[in-house]
Formats: sequence, structure tokens, C-alpha cells
Amino acid sequence: MRKITAIAIISVFMATTSCNKQFDNAMKSQNKDVILATANDYYAQKKWRQAIELYELLPKMVAGTPDAAEVVYKVAYANYYDKNYQLAGHRFKSFAIGYPSDERAEEAAYMAAICYYQGSLDYNLDQESTISAIDELQSFLDNYPDSERTKNISELIEELTYKLELKYYEIARQYYKMMDYKAADLSFENVLEDYPSTKLRPQIINYRMRAQERLAKGSIFDLKEERLESAIAFTKQVEKDYPDSENSEEAVKIREELLKEKEAFTKAKSEYEAKLAERQAKLERLQESNKNGESKEEMEYNKKVEDLQRESAKQNTPEAGVKL
Repeated sequence: MRKITAIAIISVFMATTSCNKQFDNAMKSQNKDVILATANDYYAQKKWRQAIELYELLPKMVAGTPDAAEVVYKVAYANYYDKNYQLAGHRFKSFAIGYPSDERAEEAAYMAAICYYQGSLDYNLDQESTISAIDELQSFLDNYPDSERTKNISELIEELTYKLELKYYEIARQYYKMMDYKAADLSFENVLEDYPSTKLRPQIINYRMRAQERLAKGSIFDLKEERLESAIAFTKQVEKDYPDSENSEEAVKIREELLKEKEAFTKAKSEYEAKLAERQAKLERLQESNKNGESKEEMEYNKKVEDLQRESAKQNTPEAGVKL
């Protein structure tokens, strides 16, 4: 048993050594046929990294030969299987552009789009990769509208678009959680404008109603009336656009609260305006009395001031004969 194990270990060691030697020889070789054959061998064995390193030596050597397209094609797939999606996407795209007459051009364009799709990050991370992926997928649809792959591509675009919708939806929700209701309402509105077919529309409408309600209730005096009217109008629009829905029921409840707030504000506004009018009237009466001369109170006050000034002058005036 030990002898069999030892033999197996030695065999594996010799095979590994032989493989490494084969790879090293190919890497040092200047013969394109040797490099290509070795790279293809590793490719067949699914040893992607070794295959990639060898294929990367070949572009200049095989330029202008029938092997050029094969090298680009295989290095693209080797990178894809090794999950180097960004590099694989670049290689596939280069193949599709560089060899448009090749029967594999459509496949390469499709794989390029798939690689960009695979490189899209989670919605809570930077979405530049997602935007690039959508562009590549759409490019495939534009270039190959009759391809049997278009259905799958359309589904992937829809999936990535939802990821963007969710990204901006969550940003708006963060504004709402921070009680920045004006920014929240505007951000939710932008999501609907940019993605009118979004599946998140019911949630967005609900958040917009609540954001407008809280913004109106917390507004300063000069802005409150206008914002209350705007919020009430929005609930009416929601009830009209989404009848027999949860948002329609919520709109009725929110509007009732807003109408109560409006009634209380109207009363407070009337009281404020009445007091303001009273003060204005007093001011006008005072200004009128000043035009007609000093009031009795002002005359008495001025007389007292003059008496005090005279008394102070007597006390501070030196007696006759006193030398200073």
C-alpha cells in the first residue's frame, strides 16, 4: 500500500515537473507554433492562467496570419472562464470589431456584453459599471436586432436598469430618513422621471405623499400655506391616478390630516393678521399725533427733563467770590 502511494506521489511530481518544464520552454521560445500549440494544450486542460500567459505572447507573432483571430478568440474565453470579466469583455469586443466577417463575430459581441454584465457591481456600490453594461447590451441589440440572443439581452438590460432604479430610490429614502423632506420628494420625483416604468412606483408615490405632508407641516409661516395646498393637491392626484389602491386609501388619510393642519393654520393666520392690523393702526395714530404736535404725555416728559437740567445747573454753578 505504501509502495503504491509512493509511486502515485512520484508520478504526480513528475507530471507537474514535466508540465512546468513544458510551460517554461514555451514561455522562452521564439517559435510561434510551439507557443500556440502549448497554449492550446493548456486551454484544452482548462488551465486558464497558463493559457492566457502564453496567448499574450502571440499577437505580434501571428499578426496577419490565419491564427490571429483564433488567438484573440481563445484568450477572450480563457479570461472569461478565469473570471477576468473586464479583460475578457475587452478581448471579445476587439474580436467583434476586428473580425466582423468572421462567423463568430456575433457570438463575440454577445460575450462582450455578457462580460460587462458580469462586471456590474451591487446596487449600493458605484454604478458606472452597470451603466457601461447597459450600453454594451443595447449596442448588441442595435447591431444584431434579428439575433436569437436578443430576448436574453433584453432581460439583462431590464435587470440592470432595475439595479439603477433601486440605487437612486435608496438615495431618496436616505434623504427621507434624515428628515430632509424637500430633497427626498425631489429625489423620488427624479426617479419617476428617469424610470417611468419602474416597479418601485407604488412605494415612491407613498413616500412622496408622506414627504410632502411632513414638509408642509414643518414649514415656516411664509411657506406653509403654499406647501399645504401643494400637498393636498398631490393626494387628490394620487387618488385619481391610482383608484382602489393602497396609495389611494393612504391619500385620503393624509389629506384629512393636511386639511386639519390647514384649518388650524388659517385660524392662526387670521389671528396674526388681526394683531398685525391692530399694531399698524396704533402706529398710524401715533404718526398722526406727531404731525399735529407733541402729545400731552410727551410735553410733561420734556418739562420734567428741562426742570432736572436747570436744577443740575444750579448745583454745579460756583457761588460769587469763590475762586476757581
